[in-house]
Amino acid sequence: MAASHTEFDDYIASQVRKYKGIGMPRKAGMFERMFFKKLPCDRLHPNPADEFCFPEIGPSYRIIGEYEEKIRKAQQYELDVFDEPVLVEKMSPDGYLILNGHHRWAAAMRCGVKQIPVKIVNLTQETDIEKIIENSKHDKRVSLDLDELVFASGNTELLMKPLAFPRGLTYKERIRIGIPAIFHFLAKQGYDIWLYTSSYYSYDYIKHLLRLYNAHVDGVITGTKRKLEKNEENTAKISRIKELFNANYMETLTIDSLGIVHTIRGQKGCEQFDLNCEPSDWPHEVMTVLERILKDKEK
Repeated sequence: MAASHTEFDDYIASQVRKYKGIGMPRKAGMFERMFFKKLPCDRLHPNPADEFCFPEIGPSYRIIGEYEEKIRKAQQYELDVFDEPVLVEKMSPDGYLILNGHHRWAAAMRCGVKQIPVKIVNLTQETDIEKIIENSKHDKRVSLDLDELVFASGNTELLMKPLAFPRGLTYKERIRIGIPAIFHFLAKQGYDIWLYTSSYYSYDYIKHLLRLYNAHVDGVITGTKRKLEKNEENTAKISRIKELFNANYMETLTIDSLGIVHTIRGQKGCEQFDLNCEPSDWPHEVMTVLERILKDKEK
């Protein structure tokens, strides 16, 4: 029997209160990420920074109801209940924080489902960024969007061949043709390479995937769309990260599909270079502009 809306709202509020001020992310080990494909529903905790938990917004019981109907039909015919896993992050003091899939989890809870499929990820944390910057020997960096540029937003004509068996079973993403050469060129010129993604990938998963394609990166900031609870601690963390980047890197290149922006700390303004080309010519145009920037610096 499903709990009433009020009862479930009270349950969400109690979970938020329970972990408020004490909940924090923890690294999940490789074994845990690889083999924990299902977890008990009551070990998953709603994210207090998500609108799902806001009293003035709260969960959509229309969406939950649609999922409940699918679950009951699947149970009736003994079919798989869920098409995709709920994305979670291991947390302290216990359990897992929901990153994406609150309504599916809520429907499972209300239908009495004991376990739910999950994908456990290790998002980039402030300590990861601090460690990378502290160990860096360079004062220059380049930043790119992982999804738009490295994965080419799913445009398969621009991608390299899939990884061979058995690695291709684990790493299904393919990277853009030309990316390894661009990264190699930048690394030789003394740039730290930083990738950003709004997706909930594990930090180490992306670094290993790129290594298999001979594309070295220094830092991967994952889950940039992750919602953080608005408090002094999180505000201070964001401020510290910005300060770290500003203090360590004298020069920054920002590359996207349309151009390259070159900034130097302490100088007003920036240089902008347009990339007026077809997507298939983008790697060549990027290399051409990068070489021009380096020649201009030498003058």
